[in-house]
This record gives sequence, structure tokens and C-alpha cells, in this order.
Amino acid sequence: MAPEETLDRRSAAKIGSIVIARHGQPHADRRVRIDQRGYRDWWRGYDLAGLHPDEKPPERLVELARKSDIIFASTLQRAIHTAQLVAEGRQIVTDPVFVEAPLPPPALWGKHRPGTWGVWARVAWWLGWHDGMESKAEAKIRAEAAVATLTAQALRGQNVLLCAHGWFNRMMRPVLKRQGWREVEDHGDRYWSFRRYVRD
Repeated sequence: MAPEETLDRRSAAKIGSIVIARHGQPHADRRVRIDQRGYRDWWRGYDLAGLHPDEKPPERLVELARKSDIIFASTLQRAIHTAQLVAEGRQIVTDPVFVEAPLPPPALWGKHRPGTWGVWARVAWWLGWHDGMESKAEAKIRAEAAVATLTAQALRGQNVLLCAHGWFNRMMRPVLKRQGWREVEDHGDRYWSFRRYVRD
């Protein structure tokens, strides 16, 4: 057997890991009380916001970033800023396939904090309300495409890190599990949380 063939077989047998992280805390005012229209405006600003200046990544996530061969981020600023803080100057690959699932607010009366609007919007979206934005069915298709982007690298032996968003990260989780990926680290769903997946 030629040395090149042996090397190719060894490379093919190695499968990298996948780390999917949620962004850090954005620099946004969550104490304000706003109506439905105000929430739409607030969310547009949230999508443009980077992280709070006091934010620092957990050391374990930085360690995994150092071991990663490729670092992905969504095209939203809070995800890019998160990736920059763990990448330590390395290249980041951004892709809109990883952006958060939309949060169209339902038609409810009164002024409420953004967190309250977010809960109602997510429940309404999950039940079928999308107000012309991406639907749940469409987001599920996108989650399949997002996972395909990650696994294409991992199956080539590359360790992959993605910095993205809470809800969309959850939507990728069952897709990975159906494809035989095992969750070997689970650090919850808060800011800076992450999960690591491997496949035998």
C-alpha cells in the first residue's frame, strides 16, 4: 500500500468535534418597557449590537477555540464579537445560515420589557405565527443546512467551533443527534454556554 493511501485512510477515519456556543451578553437595555412596535425597533437594534464591554469568555470555551481548526459565526454582530473574543486573532468564517430564528412579536396590548416580549414572540412563532418572516418550518430546513455546513468540516477531521444563538442552536441539536453525534459536554443555555458533540 502506498504511503499516500495510508495517510488518506487515516485522515478519513478521523472525525473532528463540533462545539456550538451561544453568544455573550449583548450591549442592550433590557429594562426598558416598550409596546409591540417598540419591540420591533428594539430587536433591530439588538441585531446590530455587539457585546457588553465587560464581557469575557469562559476559559473552557477559549481552550476549545484554540483546539479548533475552523471557527464559524453567524453574521450578526453579537455572534461575531463572541467569536472574536475566543479566536484570539484567528480567522472567523461568517455565514448567515447560522443567524437566530426570528422573533416577530404578537399583537398584544401594553408595554413590557424585551425579555417578556421575547418569550411571547417565541411561543407565538413556535405555534405558527411568523408575520411574514421565516417560519418554523423554514427555520428547520435552515437548521439542516447549518448542520451540514458544520459536519462537512468535522467529517474531514476538522475540529469545529460555532458562535451563534440560543434558539437556533437548540434547533440544530436534534439534527446532530439524528446523524449520530453524541453530546459530551453540556453547559446549558445561558450567555456563553456551549455544547460539544463527537461522533464515533
